Amino acid sequence: MSAKATAHQPPDDLVTVGYVAGAYGVSGWTRIRPYSEDGEALLTVKTWWLDSPELHPVKVLGTRLHGDEVLARLSTIKSREEAEAAKGVQIGISRSLFPELDENEFYWVDLIGLKVINHRGELLGVVHDLMDNGVHQVLRVDAGQNEDTGRRREVLIPFVEQFVGDIDQEGGKIMVEWESDY
Repeated sequence: MSAKATAHQPPDDLVTVGYVAGAYGVSGWTRIRPYSEDGEALLTVKTWWLDSPELHPVKVLGTRLHGDEVLARLSTIKSREEAEAAKGVQIGISRSLFPELDENEFYWVDLIGLKVINHRGELLGVVHDLMDNGVHQVLRVDAGQNEDTGRRREVLIPFVEQFVGDIDQEGGKIMVEWESDY
């Protein structure tokens, strides 16, 4: 199956990139909270896939940055009330339509699932998510089940040069300067 979508079939490389945070103004503009630092894909791609009431494509009529959000005018939302009703709706975009990145830049989605290995060769876990704490991004690493409590253990590693070394997407791993007992 190719990454191309038909009118009713979503692309097979669909990536959730943000969600509708609410209305902006009175004429149907929406506030979008991107799951990435800059939301560049939201600004350039002209067809988004919304997950409610069921997964469907929507034409993007206009976008612009507004602080840490993206403002968007969508073909299916005509009023403030409709924009407010869409609050929480997830937005997907075909990965093949993402803008090209410079060397040593990564989309968050490309890091999820990579093994995290420290300088001692110890497997710390697998990246299951990233978050932005306002200063920098943080790798959220699933470190497996805690033997004592039976609960999942998570390791948070600041995504900064001091701690994150080589990222080998093809090899499926990220090398870090981080101890297993942090």
